[in-house]
Amino acid sequence: DWIVICFTAVSYEAATLDILGEGKYSELMRKYPESGSSIISFKFGWSLLGSIVTQSFVGPMSDAGYFHILFWIALMLSVTPFYPTLVGWIPEKKRTKDEPGMAKLCSGCLFDKGSFQEKKVPFLVITACGLAAPIMAAVTTYASLGIGLAVSAVLLVAFTVATYFIFPPTFFKVFLAIILTYCSNVSIGSGLSYFYTADAACLPDGPHFDYTYYITITGVVGSVVNFFGVILYQYFLSGWRFRSALIFTIVIGALAPMIDLIIVMRWNVKIGIPDKVFFLLGNAIFENLVGILQSIPFSSIFAKIAPPGMESAVFAYTVGIANFCGMVSNLLGSGVIKWSGMTTVGDDCNFDALPNLIVIFSILIPTLVGIPATFLIPNVLQTENMIDWEKEQWYVSQRDGEEPQSEEDVEYNNADDDRDGGDSRIESHLL
Repeated sequence: DWIVICFTAVSYEAATLDILGEGKYSELMRKYPESGSSIISFKFGWSLLGSIVTQSFVGPMSDAGYFHILFWIALMLSVTPFYPTLVGWIPEKKRTKDEPGMAKLCSGCLFDKGSFQEKKVPFLVITACGLAAPIMAAVTTYASLGIGLAVSAVLLVAFTVATYFIFPPTFFKVFLAIILTYCSNVSIGSGLSYFYTADAACLPDGPHFDYTYYITITGVVGSVVNFFGVILYQYFLSGWRFRSALIFTIVIGALAPMIDLIIVMRWNVKIGIPDKVFFLLGNAIFENLVGILQSIPFSSIFAKIAPPGMESAVFAYTVGIANFCGMVSNLLGSGVIKWSGMTTVGDDCNFDALPNLIVIFSILIPTLVGIPATFLIPNVLQTENMIDWEKEQWYVSQRDGEEPQSEEDVEYNNADDDRDGGDSRIESHLL
Protein backbone atom coordinates (compact mmCIF):
# COMPACT_ATOMS: atom_id res chain seq x y z
CA ASP A 1 0.00 0.00 0.00
CA TRP A 2 1.44 3.34 -1.13
CA ILE A 3 0.11 5.22 1.89
CA VAL A 4 1.98 2.94 4.28
CA ILE A 5 5.15 3.26 2.18
CA CYS A 6 4.90 7.05 2.18
CA PHE A 7 4.39 7.26 5.94
CA THR A 8 7.30 4.87 6.42
CA ALA A 9 9.50 7.10 4.26
CA VAL A 10 8.51 10.19 6.27
CA SER A 11 9.33 8.39 9.52
CA TYR A 12 12.65 7.22 8.07
CA GLU A 13 13.56 10.79 7.09
CA ALA A 14 12.68 12.12 10.54
CA ALA A 15 14.62 9.36 12.31
CA THR A 16 17.68 9.82 10.09
CA LEU A 17 17.84 13.58 10.54
CA ASP A 18 17.20 13.19 14.25
CA ILE A 19 19.98 10.70 14.91
CA LEU A 20 22.51 12.53 12.74
CA GLY A 21 21.82 15.75 14.61
CA GLU A 22 22.03 13.96 17.96
CA GLY A 23 25.35 12.43 17.01
CA LYS A 24 26.78 15.82 16.06
CA TYR A 25 25.67 17.64 19.21
CA SER A 26 26.89 14.69 21.32
CA GLU A 27 30.31 15.28 19.78
CA LEU A 28 30.08 19.01 20.47
CA MET A 29 29.00 18.47 24.09
CA ARG A 30 32.03 16.25 24.65
CA LYS A 31 34.36 18.76 22.97
CA TYR A 32 32.82 21.69 24.84
CA PRO A 33 31.63 20.24 28.18
CA GLU A 34 31.29 23.75 29.61
CA SER A 35 28.26 24.24 27.35
CA GLY A 36 26.33 22.00 29.76
CA SER A 37 22.79 21.27 28.64
CA SER A 38 22.47 24.43 26.50
CA ILE A 39 22.42 22.50 23.22
CA ILE A 40 19.69 20.19 24.55
CA SER A 41 17.64 23.17 25.74
CA PHE A 42 18.14 24.87 22.37
CA LYS A 43 16.92 21.75 20.56
CA PHE A 44 13.89 21.30 22.82
CA GLY A 45 13.03 25.00 22.57
CA TRP A 46 12.81 25.04 18.78
CA SER A 47 11.09 21.66 18.68
CA LEU A 48 8.42 22.84 21.10
CA LEU A 49 7.99 26.10 19.23
CA GLY A 50 7.26 24.10 16.11
CA SER A 51 4.86 21.91 18.07
CA ILE A 52 2.95 24.98 19.28
CA VAL A 53 2.57 26.29 15.73
CA THR A 54 1.53 22.89 14.38
CA GLN A 55 -1.00 22.08 17.09
CA SER A 56 -2.60 25.50 16.71
CA PHE A 57 -3.82 24.75 13.18
CA VAL A 58 -3.92 20.94 12.84
CA GLY A 59 -6.92 20.51 15.15
CA PRO A 60 -9.15 23.20 13.61
CA MET A 61 -8.24 22.21 10.05
CA SER A 62 -8.94 18.55 10.83
CA ASP A 63 -12.33 19.44 12.28
CA ALA A 64 -13.05 21.42 9.09
CA GLY A 65 -12.06 18.45 6.92
CA TYR A 66 -9.04 20.08 5.24
CA PHE A 67 -6.93 16.93 5.38
CA HIS A 68 -5.43 17.37 1.89
CA ILE A 69 -4.12 20.82 2.81
CA LEU A 70 -2.49 19.36 5.93
CA PHE A 71 -0.72 16.75 3.83
CA TRP A 72 0.54 19.41 1.41
CA ILE A 73 1.91 21.37 4.37
CA ALA A 74 3.55 18.20 5.67
CA LEU A 75 5.10 17.59 2.24
CA MET A 76 6.62 21.07 2.11
CA LEU A 77 8.01 20.70 5.62
CA SER A 78 9.54 17.32 4.79
CA VAL A 79 11.42 18.89 1.86
CA THR A 80 12.92 21.77 3.88
CA PRO A 81 15.91 19.76 5.29
CA PHE A 82 17.16 19.09 1.74
CA TYR A 83 18.99 22.40 1.25
CA PRO A 84 20.77 22.50 4.68
CA THR A 85 21.86 18.90 4.13
CA LEU A 86 23.06 19.57 0.59
CA VAL A 87 25.21 22.57 1.50
CA GLY A 88 26.54 20.97 4.69
CA TRP A 89 25.16 23.04 7.52
CA ILE A 90 26.18 20.28 9.93
CA PRO A 91 29.95 20.86 10.29
CA GLU A 92 31.70 17.63 9.39
CA LYS A 93 34.77 16.38 7.59
CA LYS A 94 34.06 14.84 4.20
CA ARG A 95 35.35 11.28 3.97
CA THR A 96 37.21 10.00 0.92
CA LYS A 97 37.81 6.55 -0.52
CA ASP A 98 41.58 7.05 -0.13
CA GLU A 99 41.37 6.95 3.67
CA PRO A 100 42.48 3.72 5.38
CA GLY A 101 39.59 1.33 5.90
CA MET A 102 37.16 3.12 3.59
CA ALA A 103 35.31 1.02 1.02
CA LYS A 104 33.31 2.34 -1.94
CA LEU A 105 29.87 0.75 -2.18
CA CYS A 106 28.55 2.74 -5.14
CA SER A 107 28.83 6.19 -6.68
CA GLY A 108 28.82 8.75 -3.88
CA CYS A 109 28.43 6.08 -1.17
CA LEU A 110 31.31 5.07 1.12
CA PHE A 111 31.45 2.56 3.97
CA ASP A 112 33.94 2.81 6.85
CA LYS A 113 34.77 -0.88 6.83
CA GLY A 114 37.80 -0.39 9.06
CA SER A 115 35.81 1.18 11.91
CA PHE A 116 33.10 -1.44 11.53
CA GLN A 117 35.62 -4.28 11.78
CA GLU A 118 37.22 -2.72 14.88
CA LYS A 119 33.88 -2.14 16.61
CA LYS A 120 31.88 -4.98 15.13
CA VAL A 121 30.47 -6.27 18.42
CA PRO A 122 29.06 -2.91 19.62
CA PHE A 123 27.61 -2.23 16.17
CA LEU A 124 25.90 -5.64 16.08
CA VAL A 125 24.42 -5.18 19.56
CA ILE A 126 23.16 -1.71 18.62
CA THR A 127 21.61 -3.12 15.43
CA ALA A 128 19.91 -5.87 17.45
CA CYS A 129 18.53 -3.21 19.78
CA GLY A 130 16.83 -1.59 16.80
CA LEU A 131 14.97 -4.86 16.20
CA ALA A 132 13.71 -5.11 19.79
CA ALA A 133 10.66 -2.89 19.30
CA PRO A 134 9.41 -4.65 16.12
CA ILE A 135 9.90 -8.02 17.82
CA MET A 136 7.88 -6.94 20.84
CA ALA A 137 5.18 -5.42 18.63
CA ALA A 138 4.86 -8.69 16.71
CA VAL A 139 4.75 -10.78 19.89
CA THR A 140 2.12 -8.62 21.58
CA THR A 141 0.02 -8.62 18.40
CA TYR A 142 -0.05 -12.37 17.88
CA ALA A 143 0.50 -13.66 21.44
CA SER A 144 -0.81 -12.96 24.93
CA LEU A 145 0.11 -10.01 27.11
CA GLY A 146 2.01 -12.29 29.49
CA ILE A 147 4.18 -13.67 26.69
CA GLY A 148 4.86 -10.14 25.49
CA LEU A 149 6.05 -9.11 28.94
CA ALA A 150 8.22 -12.23 29.21
CA VAL A 151 9.87 -11.55 25.84
CA SER A 152 10.42 -7.92 26.83
CA ALA A 153 12.12 -8.99 30.06
CA VAL A 154 14.39 -11.41 28.20
CA LEU A 155 15.40 -8.72 25.70
CA LEU A 156 16.14 -6.18 28.44
CA VAL A 157 18.26 -8.69 30.38
CA ALA A 158 20.11 -9.63 27.19
CA PHE A 159 20.96 -6.02 26.33
CA THR A 160 21.95 -5.30 29.93
CA VAL A 161 24.36 -8.26 29.98
CA ALA A 162 25.76 -7.31 26.57
CA THR A 163 26.31 -3.72 27.73
CA TYR A 164 28.10 -4.97 30.87
CA PHE A 165 30.66 -6.90 28.82
CA ILE A 166 31.06 -4.46 25.91
CA PHE A 167 31.06 -0.97 27.40
CA PRO A 168 33.08 0.60 30.26
CA PRO A 169 31.74 0.24 33.86
CA THR A 170 30.60 3.88 34.08
CA PHE A 171 28.59 3.53 30.89
CA PHE A 172 27.00 0.33 32.17
CA LYS A 173 25.93 1.96 35.43
CA VAL A 174 24.32 4.88 33.59
CA PHE A 175 22.68 2.42 31.19
CA LEU A 176 21.24 0.47 34.13
CA ALA A 177 19.96 3.70 35.71
CA ILE A 178 18.16 4.55 32.46
CA ILE A 179 16.47 1.14 32.36
CA LEU A 180 15.37 1.29 36.00
CA THR A 181 14.07 4.84 35.75
CA TYR A 182 12.12 4.39 32.54
CA CYS A 183 10.69 0.97 33.44
CA SER A 184 9.56 2.21 36.85
CA ASN A 185 7.23 4.74 35.21
CA VAL A 186 4.46 2.24 34.57
CA SER A 187 2.01 3.98 32.27
CA ILE A 188 -1.65 3.97 33.21
CA GLY A 189 -2.34 6.84 30.83
CA SER A 190 -4.77 4.80 28.75
CA GLY A 191 -6.97 4.24 31.80
CA LEU A 192 -6.87 7.95 32.62
CA SER A 193 -7.71 8.88 29.03
CA TYR A 194 -10.80 6.66 29.12
CA PHE A 195 -11.80 8.22 32.45
CA TYR A 196 -11.46 11.79 31.16
CA THR A 197 -13.29 11.16 27.87
CA ALA A 198 -15.94 8.63 28.97
CA ASP A 199 -19.49 9.66 28.11
CA ALA A 200 -22.40 9.96 30.56
CA ALA A 201 -23.61 6.42 29.84
CA CYS A 202 -20.23 4.98 30.80
CA LEU A 203 -19.41 7.30 33.71
CA PRO A 204 -22.33 9.49 34.85
CA ASP A 205 -20.21 11.54 37.26
CA GLY A 206 -17.13 11.83 35.02
CA PRO A 207 -15.42 14.87 33.49
CA HIS A 208 -16.81 14.05 29.99
CA PHE A 209 -14.06 15.89 28.12
CA ASP A 210 -14.49 16.18 24.36
CA TYR A 211 -11.47 15.43 22.18
CA THR A 212 -11.08 19.02 20.99
CA TYR A 213 -10.50 20.10 24.57
CA TYR A 214 -8.60 17.00 25.73
CA ILE A 215 -6.22 16.80 22.78
CA THR A 216 -6.09 20.13 20.96
CA ILE A 217 -6.54 22.79 23.64
CA THR A 218 -4.61 21.03 26.37
CA GLY A 219 -2.00 20.00 23.79
CA VAL A 220 -1.32 23.60 22.79
CA VAL A 221 -1.25 24.71 26.43
CA GLY A 222 1.10 21.83 27.25
CA SER A 223 3.48 22.77 24.43
CA VAL A 224 3.56 26.39 25.60
CA VAL A 225 4.28 25.25 29.15
CA ASN A 226 7.02 22.93 27.90
CA PHE A 227 8.60 25.83 26.02
CA PHE A 228 8.79 27.93 29.18
CA GLY A 229 9.93 24.83 31.07
CA VAL A 230 13.00 24.70 28.84
CA ILE A 231 13.79 28.30 29.75
CA LEU A 232 13.27 27.60 33.46
CA TYR A 233 15.57 24.58 33.33
CA GLN A 234 18.29 26.48 31.52
CA TYR A 235 18.22 29.35 34.01
CA PHE A 236 17.73 27.46 37.29
CA LEU A 237 18.75 23.79 36.92
CA SER A 238 21.42 23.70 34.21
CA GLY A 239 24.15 24.52 36.75
CA TRP A 240 23.21 21.64 39.07
CA ARG A 241 24.89 18.26 39.22
CA PHE A 242 23.12 15.58 37.21
CA ARG A 243 22.20 13.55 40.27
CA SER A 244 20.66 16.51 42.11
CA ALA A 245 18.72 17.62 39.03
CA LEU A 246 17.32 14.13 38.48
CA ILE A 247 16.31 13.63 42.11
CA PHE A 248 14.57 17.01 42.10
CA THR A 249 12.62 16.21 38.94
CA ILE A 250 11.68 12.75 40.23
CA VAL A 251 10.31 14.22 43.47
CA ILE A 252 8.22 16.88 41.75
CA GLY A 253 7.26 14.25 39.18
CA ALA A 254 5.67 12.27 41.99
CA LEU A 255 3.53 15.31 42.85
CA ALA A 256 2.14 15.72 39.31
CA PRO A 257 -0.11 12.58 39.35
CA MET A 258 -1.84 13.94 42.44
CA ILE A 259 -3.73 16.25 40.07
CA ASP A 260 -5.16 13.17 38.38
CA LEU A 261 -5.91 11.61 41.76
CA ILE A 262 -7.87 14.68 42.89
CA ILE A 263 -9.98 14.69 39.72
CA VAL A 264 -10.59 10.91 39.81
CA MET A 265 -11.69 11.16 43.44
CA ARG A 266 -13.89 14.16 42.43
CA TRP A 267 -12.45 16.27 45.24
CA ASN A 268 -12.13 19.29 42.96
CA VAL A 269 -15.89 19.18 42.25
CA LYS A 270 -16.64 19.02 45.94
CA ILE A 271 -14.77 22.29 46.52
CA GLY A 272 -16.40 23.91 43.49
CA ILE A 273 -13.60 23.79 40.88
CA PRO A 274 -14.84 22.59 37.44
CA ASP A 275 -13.00 19.65 35.88
CA LYS A 276 -11.82 21.58 32.83
CA VAL A 277 -10.39 24.42 34.88
CA PHE A 278 -8.64 22.12 37.35
CA PHE A 279 -7.31 19.85 34.60
CA LEU A 280 -6.01 22.77 32.56
CA LEU A 281 -4.35 24.53 35.49
CA GLY A 282 -3.12 21.29 37.03
CA ASN A 283 -2.57 18.39 34.67
CA ALA A 284 -2.01 20.28 31.39
CA ILE A 285 0.41 22.74 33.00
CA PHE A 286 2.08 20.97 35.91
CA GLU A 287 2.51 17.51 34.37
CA ASN A 288 3.88 18.93 31.12
CA LEU A 289 6.29 21.11 33.06
CA VAL A 290 7.52 18.11 35.03
CA GLY A 291 7.86 16.08 31.84
CA ILE A 292 10.17 18.56 30.12
CA LEU A 293 12.23 19.09 33.29
CA GLN A 294 12.86 15.33 33.36
CA SER A 295 13.55 15.02 29.63
CA ILE A 296 16.34 17.61 29.41
CA PRO A 297 18.81 16.04 31.91
CA PHE A 298 18.26 12.57 30.50
CA SER A 299 18.82 13.83 26.95
CA SER A 300 22.03 15.46 28.15
CA ILE A 301 23.11 12.17 29.69
CA PHE A 302 22.41 10.30 26.44
CA ALA A 303 24.69 12.74 24.65
CA LYS A 304 27.46 12.82 27.23
CA ILE A 305 27.95 9.04 27.39
CA ALA A 306 28.33 8.70 23.60
CA PRO A 307 31.95 7.67 22.79
CA PRO A 308 34.15 9.33 20.14
CA GLY A 309 33.58 7.96 16.66
CA MET A 310 30.30 6.27 17.60
CA GLU A 311 28.20 9.22 18.75
CA SER A 312 25.20 8.59 16.53
CA ALA A 313 25.20 4.82 17.00
CA VAL A 314 25.55 4.84 20.78
CA PHE A 315 23.12 7.74 21.19
CA ALA A 316 20.63 5.69 19.15
CA TYR A 317 21.36 2.70 21.41
CA THR A 318 20.69 4.50 24.69
CA VAL A 319 17.65 6.37 23.36
CA GLY A 320 16.42 3.14 21.78
CA ILE A 321 16.67 1.33 25.11
CA ALA A 322 14.87 4.21 26.84
CA ASN A 323 12.09 4.10 24.24
CA PHE A 324 11.91 0.33 24.50
CA CYS A 325 11.56 0.66 28.29
CA GLY A 326 8.78 3.14 27.61
CA MET A 327 7.03 0.52 25.48
CA VAL A 328 7.49 -2.02 28.25
CA SER A 329 6.00 0.41 30.78
CA ASN A 330 2.99 0.89 28.47
CA LEU A 331 2.65 -2.87 28.19
CA LEU A 332 2.87 -3.22 31.96
CA GLY A 333 0.29 -0.47 32.34
CA SER A 334 -2.09 -2.30 30.00
CA GLY A 335 -1.64 -5.43 32.07
CA VAL A 336 -2.18 -3.59 35.34
CA ILE A 337 -5.39 -2.00 34.05
CA LYS A 338 -6.62 -5.34 32.73
CA TRP A 339 -5.81 -7.28 35.89
CA SER A 340 -7.25 -4.59 38.17
CA GLY A 341 -10.76 -5.33 36.95
CA MET A 342 -11.36 -1.90 35.47
CA THR A 343 -13.99 -1.54 32.74
CA THR A 344 -13.22 1.44 30.54
CA VAL A 345 -15.84 1.17 27.76
CA GLY A 346 -19.53 0.32 27.52
CA ASP A 347 -22.56 1.37 29.52
CA ASP A 348 -21.37 0.12 32.87
CA CYS A 349 -17.79 1.33 33.37
CA ASN A 350 -15.81 0.68 36.51
CA PHE A 351 -12.92 2.95 37.49
CA ASP A 352 -12.85 2.03 41.19
CA ALA A 353 -9.27 0.75 41.01
CA LEU A 354 -7.91 3.85 39.27
CA PRO A 355 -7.04 5.87 42.43
CA ASN A 356 -4.98 2.99 43.83
CA LEU A 357 -3.20 2.53 40.51
CA ILE A 358 -2.28 6.23 40.43
CA VAL A 359 -0.81 6.10 43.94
CA ILE A 360 1.13 2.86 43.40
CA PHE A 361 2.34 3.11 39.81
CA SER A 362 2.54 6.87 39.23
CA ILE A 363 3.74 8.07 42.63
CA LEU A 364 5.32 5.37 44.80
CA ILE A 365 7.16 3.08 42.36
CA PRO A 366 8.78 5.86 40.26
CA THR A 367 10.02 7.51 43.45
CA LEU A 368 11.21 4.36 45.23
CA VAL A 369 13.02 3.04 42.15
CA GLY A 370 14.03 6.28 40.41
CA ILE A 371 15.82 8.02 43.29
CA PRO A 372 18.13 5.06 44.15
CA ALA A 373 18.80 4.61 40.42
CA THR A 374 20.23 8.14 40.17
CA PHE A 375 23.12 7.07 42.42
CA LEU A 376 24.35 4.89 39.55
CA ILE A 377 24.96 8.09 37.56
CA PRO A 378 28.27 9.94 38.17
CA ASN A 379 27.74 12.91 40.45
CA VAL A 380 29.25 15.41 38.03
CA LEU A 381 28.17 18.88 36.99
CA GLN A 382 26.28 19.21 33.73
CA THR A 383 29.22 21.28 32.50
CA GLU A 384 31.61 18.33 32.94
CA ASN A 385 32.23 15.23 30.86
CA MET A 386 30.58 12.14 32.29
CA ILE A 387 33.06 9.57 30.92
CA ASP A 388 36.76 10.11 30.22
CA TRP A 389 36.95 8.14 26.97
CA GLU A 390 40.63 8.93 26.48
CA LYS A 391 41.39 7.31 29.82
CA GLU A 392 39.09 4.36 29.10
CA GLN A 393 40.88 3.70 25.76
CA TRP A 394 37.68 2.01 24.56
CA TYR A 395 37.99 0.65 21.02
CA VAL A 396 40.61 3.22 20.07
CA SER A 397 42.04 3.07 16.56
CA GLN A 398 45.51 1.52 16.26
CA ARG A 399 45.51 0.56 12.58
CA ASP A 400 48.74 0.76 10.64
CA GLY A 401 50.77 1.23 13.82
CA GLU A 402 49.38 4.72 14.44
CA GLU A 403 48.96 6.23 17.86
CA PRO A 404 45.36 6.07 19.13
CA GLN A 405 43.36 9.00 17.84
CA SER A 406 40.14 10.40 19.14
CA GLU A 407 37.54 11.82 16.81
CA GLU A 408 38.59 15.32 17.85
CA ASP A 409 42.12 14.62 16.56
CA VAL A 410 40.75 13.44 13.24
CA GLU A 411 38.08 16.07 12.67
CA TYR A 412 39.39 19.19 14.35
CA ASN A 413 43.18 18.99 14.22
CA ASN A 414 43.53 18.03 10.59
CA ALA A 415 45.59 20.72 8.85
CA ASP A 416 43.75 20.08 5.61
CA ASP A 417 40.33 20.43 7.17
CA ASP A 418 38.16 22.05 4.53
CA ARG A 419 36.25 23.97 7.17
CA ASP A 420 39.04 26.52 7.60
CA GLY A 421 39.54 26.60 11.32
CA GLY A 422 37.27 23.90 12.62
CA ASP A 423 33.97 24.85 14.19
CA SER A 424 34.33 28.64 14.01
CA ARG A 425 30.63 28.90 13.15
CA ILE A 426 29.52 27.35 16.38
CA GLU A 427 32.34 27.68 18.90
CA SER A 428 31.45 31.22 19.95
CA HIS A 429 27.87 30.19 20.63
CA LEU A 430 28.86 27.32 22.91
CA LEU A 431 31.38 29.05 25.13
